[in-house]
Amino acid sequence: MQAEIISIGNELTSGAIVNTNARWLADQLSQGGLIASTQVTVGDDRVYIEAAIRTAAKRSDLVVITGGLGPTADDLTREGLAAAMDQPLEFHDDSWRQIENYFAQLGRTPGDSNRRQAMCPRTARLIPNSCGTAPGIHAVVHEAAVFVLPGVPREMRAMFERDVDPEVSRLTGERAVVMRTLHCFGAGEANIGEQLSTFMDPARNPQVGTCAEEGVISIRICAQGDSRDEAAALADSDAIAIRNLLGPLVFGEDDDTLASVVGRLLIDCGATVSTAESCTGGLLAAALTDVAGSSAYFQGGFVTYANEAKTQVLDVPAALIVDKGAVSREVAVAMAEGCRRVSETDYALGITGIAGPGGATADKPVGLVYIVLASNAEPTVRECRFPSHLSRRAVRDRACKTALNMLRKLLL
Repeated sequence: MQAEIISIGNELTSGAIVNTNARWLADQLSQGGLIASTQVTVGDDRVYIEAAIRTAAKRSDLVVITGGLGPTADDLTREGLAAAMDQPLEFHDDSWRQIENYFAQLGRTPGDSNRRQAMCPRTARLIPNSCGTAPGIHAVVHEAAVFVLPGVPREMRAMFERDVDPEVSRLTGERAVVMRTLHCFGAGEANIGEQLSTFMDPARNPQVGTCAEEGVISIRICAQGDSRDEAAALADSDAIAIRNLLGPLVFGEDDDTLASVVGRLLIDCGATVSTAESCTGGLLAAALTDVAGSSAYFQGGFVTYANEAKTQVLDVPAALIVDKGAVSREVAVAMAEGCRRVSETDYALGITGIAGPGGATADKPVGLVYIVLASNAEPTVRECRFPSHLSRRAVRDRACKTALNMLRKLLL
């Protein structure tokens, strides 16, 4: 059983807005037991829209299209669908009355251009829009069920849940798809992919794949079964096997973040943490406090960007900074230990480095960051040399995640 998603609009192909509709639709389809094998984005061009619909309908059982149903001249999805069906567009009086009633509820009168929204191919049917002016369209093209929905997310979601979901259930019956996502930090995608090679056979059920985003490697497990229980059992089995294989590289799953996982571990052991940041400028403290309930374990953070602040707030000796430099192992240790002492916490994380693009020297390039985890034992020191191609934002982000991962592994 194949499904396909087509998103239409120049604002999508130009990158002016992010295509959140396709992601939402893919998730809804998978929950209903259908995997979207293809996602296509097409600009406001009738010829390209027609071609995309013809191709999708020939290879898929269900095609869901969003966008291009507005009243303006660049809304050409109706025309593209009609061409793909080799049918003319026809005006529907009932749909026009619904549009007029919607405008009346707003105290307005529809313009002549809105009449386009009451048109659809001869054998298709218009789907009422309960929260907007653009009706959807349900058609059959090459035996595929085709649903055309508005691009406005609120309207699209309401129409999908009411009109498309039942068709998905009819197509899949009891068939179910269950997803599990494991998140890793501390190794590259290629390294993790090599370790998972036996899981990543395209013909295998569950299907396993990886994706990388800002240093986090996510492993997506997609299991299909004749019932939800069967699919869940397959997904859970793979998740357990992959966790056992990768060990502490896996920090969580689904909605987990490094900060939320660290928070749970701190609560479990009744411990507290504080932060001392230079190059990251408070991002580490922000990540920790993004988690609800973090006041149970996060005592506070210090942004000691200037050398004077390191000395005045954290008692880092001024002579040490002069001798070793603000970006050094020794200063990072002094920052973390001073932070722990001032905050009276079980753990403290100190970060100092060169995020760029300036401020580097031959000995201390952009991307050099020292991270220290202070506790009642010897401090743990990590010298990081993040790749030079990373942006300032990316260097700071990687430094924060590395710090959180250091604390996570110690707590484990």
